[in-house]
Amino acid sequence: MQIWSAEIKELETLYSSLKGRLPDLEKDLDHLIRTEDENVVLLYSRRCLEIIVTDLCQCELKRSRKTEPLKGVIDKLHREEKVPDHIIASMHSVNSLSTFGTHPKDFDPEQVKPVLNNLSTILKWYLKYKETQTISQIPSENEGAVTGEESKPRKVIPKSRNKYVLHLSRLAVAAALIVIALYIFNKTGSRKLVRDPEKSIAILPFRNDSPDEGAVHIINGTMEAILDNLSKIKNIRVISRTSVEQYRDKARPLPQIAKELKVSYILEGSGQKYGDDISLTVQLLDAVNDRHLWSSPYKRKINDIFALQSEIAQAIATKIKATITPEEKKLIERIPTANIAAYDLYLKANDYREDYNRTNNLSSYQTAINLYSTALKVDPSFARAYTGLARSYYDRYYWPDYFKENFLDSCLILANKALSLDDQLDEAYYLKGLYYSKNGFFEEALKNFDNALILNPNSYQAYSEKSYILTWMMHDYVKGIYNYDKALNLISGDERPDLLRELGRAFLDVGFTDKARDYYHEAYILDSNFVLYTSNIAYLEFHLGNIQKSYELNKQCLEIDTSYLINIPFLAPGHEEEGYLIARKYVEKLKKTGSLPVLQSHRIGHAFWLGGNREEAKYYFEQQIKFGEESIKLGRDIAQRKAAQYDLAATYAFLGEKEKAYRYLDEFNTIGFHSFVFINLIKQDPLFEGIRSEKRFQRIVQSMEAKYQAEHDRVERWLSEQGML
Repeated sequence: MQIWSAEIKELETLYSSLKGRLPDLEKDLDHLIRTEDENVVLLYSRRCLEIIVTDLCQCELKRSRKTEPLKGVIDKLHREEKVPDHIIASMHSVNSLSTFGTHPKDFDPEQVKPVLNNLSTILKWYLKYKETQTISQIPSENEGAVTGEESKPRKVIPKSRNKYVLHLSRLAVAAALIVIALYIFNKTGSRKLVRDPEKSIAILPFRNDSPDEGAVHIINGTMEAILDNLSKIKNIRVISRTSVEQYRDKARPLPQIAKELKVSYILEGSGQKYGDDISLTVQLLDAVNDRHLWSSPYKRKINDIFALQSEIAQAIATKIKATITPEEKKLIERIPTANIAAYDLYLKANDYREDYNRTNNLSSYQTAINLYSTALKVDPSFARAYTGLARSYYDRYYWPDYFKENFLDSCLILANKALSLDDQLDEAYYLKGLYYSKNGFFEEALKNFDNALILNPNSYQAYSEKSYILTWMMHDYVKGIYNYDKALNLISGDERPDLLRELGRAFLDVGFTDKARDYYHEAYILDSNFVLYTSNIAYLEFHLGNIQKSYELNKQCLEIDTSYLINIPFLAPGHEEEGYLIARKYVEKLKKTGSLPVLQSHRIGHAFWLGGNREEAKYYFEQQIKFGEESIKLGRDIAQRKAAQYDLAATYAFLGEKEKAYRYLDEFNTIGFHSFVFINLIKQDPLFEGIRSEKRFQRIVQSMEAKYQAEHDRVERWLSEQGML
């Protein structure tokens, strides 16, 4: 029996009382009372607190919390007297102690008991607080869209003598919303961002009601085309297709979906195709207030499908009172092909291309290529079929052609061909941006990504790729972090956690380790991937100098997932045999995936060397030298950011070739910024053990530290100005 069993019993009673009333809180409290793991108890105690504080932030402070630290919101609630003092004290207690669960550390299990006691106190007060609230009246259609964080209903608190309850009249709320909408910047969460457009929408996957299942690609393609058309309107925030795909064939209340996607409106649809006829039924809902706004049936000949897609998109924009510029209207009304047979082939090809990306099935890849090619035979002027081919070649031949002179040339040629046929095609500019980015032409890449965003201001991929260039390649972390936030504003679903981790890595690069932890934690909250979360924290701990702690966290990952690969340099001394086995497993994984260890070959070699396999070790050291030198010769992105030079220096240092090691170290040090990660890696990297004490090496490290500090200070000033610290 756990020493906190009495506290759990009290929480079980509270759990029973809130069942069916607060589903998000109910879910996390259920996890808490069922587990016997103290770390998990603390983790879910914190998550319960996060749900409560996030709701209070919106209801009482009238703003969204997003990723703002709990302490900051609790302090604000205290200063503005929104919550009683004794509840504030309990919140601070849970917040401070529960961090042991979110970032596992050594602690006394007795500390779990006060966390649970304080959580019970908070829950009792919160349940009473929720009972005092009433939902505000639903505004009439002519009052426009709800602003603020679109995913949550606006609430008005009834009059009360309680000094912690604030009443706003409906008129005051409307006036406040108008004022808020005029701000360009808004402090949301722990960062101040460019404000989201007030009008935000998610287009859910359409249901195929056709008797022929073979028509599903037409119905899916119509949904995607409507989404794509709306994405061209700058006045609307459109959640990406990949974000809404998670709701296909899943019945879920629309307000819940809206909350998860952080949107004000949701479009549902269904369609049927009979011979040459297509019929659609669409309905638009004000998801925040759970009310129907508009619906309409459509029946057309299949040859009119493009006009139909354009008409529906413009009708939606009108209903949510979005502004459409003349340029945007022209983009929406463009017809991609005059041949419906070519369009049908194109949509089928898209499905096979996506299947290849999911499964790596070469048959799906070849089918996609054949269908795109056939579409072009039917209509040689079909620009999107060329970009479909370009995307397919990019995905298929990235690694096989990485060290070829014509690396990604087919992608560029096909994108240019598409633009010669349609110079308003955002996906073609995006593909050109990818080509230039991977070949080391970063200014040209940024220009093309910006062109894509002019035509499609809702392209999270373009924002994400810009962020990668601005941080890793051009070392402008202010602009990089800003663009990461823009990308995050447009996605939910499976891809969001990975983007959060990228943003966490950006903060780690410039030395804001607490912020990195916060983003890693937010990603974990979304996808519950404990192994990935723990490996992120292990990586962070390594760069903080806590090598043994990093090793222990990595071992936790391995215990849960036997296929997990510990990053070889992060092994604590004395684990040479283990390093050898990990390296062997890594080599087997590479053979299966076909990817190239362009940044890991020397690590594999070092592990084999320490494990006693010198001949195989030499092969991987030689492979690292080959990869590095070829990357520099061909101008690949890893050479542009000097990672190839670092790895060459480390390899030559270990092999005892000092002059070559210093030559590449000097070249590595020509860049204007060195990340927190590289500074801590070079100080601990076992491959540099032979020269680490030399003055020349130490001067290079000192130079790196000075460059790092300058960018860290610049980012710190910007974060402070934006209210993000």
